Amino acid sequence: MKKFLPELLNLFYPNLCLICNNSLIANEKQICFSCMNEIPRTNYHLIKDNPIEKRFWGKVPVFRGTSFYFFQKGSPFQKLLHELKYKGNREIGIIMGKYAASELISSADFNTVDLIIPVPLHPKKFAKRGYNQSEYICTGLAEILKKSVDTKSLIRIRENTTQTKKTVFERYENTLGLFEVKNEENLKGKHILLVDDVLTTGSTLEACITALIQIPEIKVSIFTLAVA
Repeated sequence: MKKFLPELLNLFYPNLCLICNNSLIANEKQICFSCMNEIPRTNYHLIKDNPIEKRFWGKVPVFRGTSFYFFQKGSPFQKLLHELKYKGNREIGIIMGKYAASELISSADFNTVDLIIPVPLHPKKFAKRGYNQSEYICTGLAEILKKSVDTKSLIRIRENTTQTKKTVFERYENTLGLFEVKNEENLKGKHILLVDDVLTTGSTLEACITALIQIPEIKVSIFTLAVA
């Protein structure tokens, strides 16, 4: 009975792809491989001095930076992101993180990471949402890269107003002094992979890096699931 129970449940409650709504086959979780492969990828992890890294030139030092997908409104990726951020579907973050990490693991630079740190939410937003979506992306990355996730050392100390409709400079001003580093000794001399869901102007990541680089001999790389 135990052997056939999953097949019986799938008959009445079929597992469907979140994007195309077709039935999932063995080893597919929430997204079919066909839809996953159709989301446009940047392959920036293979290119040094790529457009992600150039966004931070002259602002903060970034060792390596990449975004795995291109983000477009109305795209399949937007649907997945909505599931992750607003519908409580945390597993999507893990799945996407693992999928991306299977590519990152071949990069000599990204494979030298010591710790993976998610961009933290303010406690009020965390309490309202109930989780930090970036932590689940980190969980997926860490499982494949065999690295540790640190959610304690970088904290958000101030709640900023919404970034929507702000200019690039206004977004920068809005993120000044947002983050603080705890347990500095744990990060000294480490290569950190800073993780977020989507890169827009980069102002939030820049604020995180500004806090992190106060630690001696630290090296910071960036990963986001997508770039707008």
